[in-house]
Amino acid sequence: LLSASMFGNTTTAVDNAREILEKSGYEVLVFHATGSGGRTMEGLISDGYISGCLDITTTELADTVCGGVFDAGPERCLAASRAGIPTVIVPGCVDMANFGGIDSVPNKYRKRQLYEWNPDVTLLRTDVEENQRIGEMIAAAANEATAPTVVVIPRGGVSMLDSQGEQFWDPEADNACFESIRKSLRKDIPFLEDDHNINDPEFSSRTAKLLLEML
Repeated sequence: LLSASMFGNTTTAVDNAREILEKSGYEVLVFHATGSGGRTMEGLISDGYISGCLDITTTELADTVCGGVFDAGPERCLAASRAGIPTVIVPGCVDMANFGGIDSVPNKYRKRQLYEWNPDVTLLRTDVEENQRIGEMIAAAANEATAPTVVVIPRGGVSMLDSQGEQFWDPEADNACFESIRKSLRKDIPFLEDDHNINDPEFSSRTAKLLLEML
């Protein structure tokens, strides 16, 4: 059994990666990064049911930092490291923190870039400072790894909305997260950069193949 984290903005990536992993004989359990989904995945990893993790959607950390509704807690991403299973970590959908309808967004964010995904979901575009903190959390989790672990960076954007020409495209904010990870990451953990968007088949295929190699 393998686990993978997914969000609406990374569905294309996870579907492609899952197909590659399943062709190699693994069963892939996909967990939606909605707070409860991340906690469930971490619980199954901690209980020893999962042999490898494709943590391609770490967006719940953005909700931890920004106070969003999909907060899975500050220890999100730590279970795989502590369980000692091969893991690929991607800062997926860290461009967005989640709130309910537009009226539920805290006043301090009202002048920030918001996107009404639907009447019940409003996305906040994370800024440079928030991305720095998210990057530190990702690196801290990876640094506890006792099994092969790799961090892969999608330079072409961390979500569907974070693509060139789309509403959340912000290379400066993305780079703040990437550089924060690079500076804080243990030197023996590979930090790989890729020019594609997270949903491009080239990127998701690469992450799946990396996990297979480590397994």
